Amino acid sequence: MQLKNLETGVALPLPDDLLWSDEHAWTPTVASTSYLITGALLIQSATRQAGRPITLTGAPDMAWVTRATVEQLRAWAAIPVGNATGRFALAFSDGRSFTVAFRHTETAIEAEPVLGIPARADTDFYRLTLRFLEI
Repeated sequence: MQLKNLETGVALPLPDDLLWSDEHAWTPTVASTSYLITGALLIQSATRQAGRPITLTGAPDMAWVTRATVEQLRAWAAIPVGNATGRFALAFSDGRSFTVAFRHTETAIEAEPVLGIPARADTDFYRLTLRFLEI
């Protein structure tokens, strides 16, 4: 798996064993219902054009990343989404690819030291959760 900054072209490898935990919890169709003054049911529906959540989580004993990777992800997550900034290509090992941005409406990155003590070296390992939004 790889995350590539579309503005700079810099790519960051991510563990292939990160699980897309909400892959099937989203539908591309949105609808609203209301009743007309006559009592008839009005249903309006459309296809969403973007906004699919992509949450990548690692199990406690796998998908670890180094502190250096976490710091790079945190720096990228601090970039606001604009016409040319804050956009990334997320490529899965099975060939699927998505244009994403970090979900700033939630905690975009959660990283916990594997050893449970403060990690200080760039080579220390972290468990990782990443929250993206397909754009």
